[in-house]
Amino acid sequence: MPEKVTLFEVNENSWLTIAPYLHPPKEYEYCFHGYRTPLQFYDGTVVKNKIDWEKRREEIRTRWMEMMGEWPPIIGDQQFTILETTQREDFTQYRVKFYWTPNEETEGYLLIPDASEERPAVISVFYEPETAVGIGDKSYRDFAYQLVKRGFVTLSIGTTETTQDKTYSIYYPDRENAIIQPLSTLAYAAANALEALAGLEEVDPERIGIVGHSYGGKWAMFASCLYEKFAAAVWIDPGIVFDETKGSAVNYWEPWYLGYYPPPWENTWNKTGAHAKGLYPKLQREGYDLHELHALMAPRPFLVSGGSSDPIERWIPLNHTIAVNKLLGYSYRVGMSNRPEHSPNAKSNEIVYSFFEWFLK
Repeated sequence: MPEKVTLFEVNENSWLTIAPYLHPPKEYEYCFHGYRTPLQFYDGTVVKNKIDWEKRREEIRTRWMEMMGEWPPIIGDQQFTILETTQREDFTQYRVKFYWTPNEETEGYLLIPDASEERPAVISVFYEPETAVGIGDKSYRDFAYQLVKRGFVTLSIGTTETTQDKTYSIYYPDRENAIIQPLSTLAYAAANALEALAGLEEVDPERIGIVGHSYGGKWAMFASCLYEKFAAAVWIDPGIVFDETKGSAVNYWEPWYLGYYPPPWENTWNKTGAHAKGLYPKLQREGYDLHELHALMAPRPFLVSGGSSDPIERWIPLNHTIAVNKLLGYSYRVGMSNRPEHSPNAKSNEIVYSFFEWFLK
């Protein structure tokens, strides 16, 4: 009985922390301008009920997957290969290896609390897996470490090799002949990571979330929107919609995101997508934006931990997912906190951790 009371108190405190961020401020309430509604089929037919939404949801996902490139089959029934085991404080850190695409293995860190019981889990994605487990000097980005201390199983993964050679992503089947936009391939890799994590006896497969900052925020956003087994998600200042006023901070036009074309690449790290190739110009020309993908989360909860890339006016595209949730009978499933800086801080991260505690524990 005392354990249940303690859990309730933890969740109650978590709710008090996140509740102020689960509703748009008055000046942005009911603002939808600039983004076409997801509650309308591409042929103009209006979505009127839950059955219509299921069809529309499938239409959105199918259209985006067709444009970005279809995924290979999800890799099931794989187990982590343990390369190294380290006892840290009150959890065990495993350096592990697994397949995140059919032809490519990756290494990451699996952190498991000492108490052996079925737990919620969170995947952290970034340029490399060390930062999120507290190895290195990047402040307030140790998400996997902080969450395992709060009782979650965590898995930290990253694109170490391509970050080192400045190609930044995953390319399937390879960089010269990619048939999927790289940002979608990252999402596919995270889906395979979820499947591997879900196979652990310490993990509740129905309570797996994902978190990432900046580059990792884009990765976490696409993964959670495109793979519905993610139960909750936090996107930390990725630039949640297209915005060429933010320079290279919201640079979806780059060839390692949604502007892939066969190398050699030229003029990368542009401040706008004016000379972009690949899919990005088509998306811009035909009026697509990422709020359509956000809508695929409904009714699963997500939080935008916004900074310089995602200021408070991002509530406008987020209102479209709130409207979808309302149609489905849900409220308080879309949240956003805001700070001036791109980098997370102690306060913004406490909201992140409380969000996962409330929605996954």
